[in-house]
Amino acid sequence: MLISRKFFPSISSLRALEALDRLGSASAVAEELALTQSAVSRQLQTLEGQMGVELIRRDRKRLSLTPAAQDYVTEIREALNRIAQASLRLQVAPAGGTVNLAILPTFGMRWLMPRLPEFSRLHPDITINMTTRMRPFNFATEPFDAALHFGEPDWPGTDRLLLKSERVLPVCAPGLLPHGAPKSPGDLLRLPLLHIQTRPRAWQDWFAQMGVACPETLPGTLYDQFATIGQAALHGLGVALLPNYVVEQDLATGRLVAAYPDAVETLGAYYLVWPRARGNDPSLRAFRHWLAAQAEPEEGLPR
Repeated sequence: MLISRKFFPSISSLRALEALDRLGSASAVAEELALTQSAVSRQLQTLEGQMGVELIRRDRKRLSLTPAAQDYVTEIREALNRIAQASLRLQVAPAGGTVNLAILPTFGMRWLMPRLPEFSRLHPDITINMTTRMRPFNFATEPFDAALHFGEPDWPGTDRLLLKSERVLPVCAPGLLPHGAPKSPGDLLRLPLLHIQTRPRAWQDWFAQMGVACPETLPGTLYDQFATIGQAALHGLGVALLPNYVVEQDLATGRLVAAYPDAVETLGAYYLVWPRARGNDPSLRAFRHWLAAQAEPEEGLPR
């Protein structure tokens, strides 16, 4: 079935509408698109005429989107990103293809990076591009083929591969415990606790697993990732709850000590996740099949 040409507005006019929604002013749109404000205005007027729908509110030379235009942009933004991603892959992809991977900074550096030389040796024609993302995102609006994800296996519209469960241990600088480690886990409530933004209830979960009742809200300082909270622990600012793989070297050298000896398994785990629409991509398939061999052997992960 042929679709009328009027339903295919120009890319430039759609980019102008999307940018106005995101940036909030015609001057900012003009700067981003390297156009004059009058050119931006003409593109938006052309789009309104083609669609036959009011898209722009004009109030004392200030432009804003109508509710209908805002709904339209939500769908158009996804389409524009897909076009850009496809064009980028077409232009820069090597013969064997690429995998654009979102990684968690600490897990990516400590767990994935040391293993990647083997993948490069086995698949020298496939390029792995990596970008840090610390929180879940929408694959439809980000240029990624897959992501390293920590949490529950509940990312909508994706398939997944379990990579590693996690055990966490409370650690601190030796000077914070001049008389040795506390006798019971509840004694840690008397020490300064360090918290991480991406796991706001980590300490409550740890105390619960240790059978200790604790307040719903625990005092302490907040950090954005393992690298910064680890440094805070090393400098004696408090007790941090950190994964074994993050602190094993510092424990071995004595820079950190266990504030309590029992490591407990966290409620989440590390996964490779990818959108179902990308599941048959040859480069991604080769990467995840190789990654399955690096995952926890006891999980019997599918190849």
